[in-house]
Amino acid sequence: MAGLTHFDGKGDAHMVDVSDKDVTDRVAVAEAHIKMARETFDIITEGRAKKGDVLSVARLAGIMGAKRTSELIPLCHPLPIAKVAVELTPDPDLPGIRITATVKTTGQTGVEMEALTAASTAALTVYDMAKAVDRAMEIGGLRVVLKDGGKSGRYEAK
Repeated sequence: MAGLTHFDGKGDAHMVDVSDKDVTDRVAVAEAHIKMARETFDIITEGRAKKGDVLSVARLAGIMGAKRTSELIPLCHPLPIAKVAVELTPDPDLPGIRITATVKTTGQTGVEMEALTAASTAALTVYDMAKAVDRAMEIGGLRVVLKDGGKSGRYEAK
């Protein structure tokens, strides 16, 4: 299992020991999108969803998701998160919503999983709040677009 840090020499899954790593400022940005029918897009952007303000609720859900990442991902370290920002941007060309999640911490391991969890939780919340009118919505494009800090340095998606 060379290169996979969550496996030991025997191939057993384990939590990575980060105790010897330096404490550094770390940031990660993830993105996703949710495509939907034009009618659904209009309902959301015009504030006509029966469950309320879809984008505000999804933003809060994304923030909550980032804070709970270590409870959802078995080998993820619980981290003191310094900042979570979730942006939901209507895109009429999809049509749908583009989601960007930024997470920051000062610690011994990165926050990529927290950013991914925030983006995916926000997308799932949009789906949940609008599924009564559009069960064919499609979530996609989930990826890390920026990671900075720590020994491995900076990564930017192309």
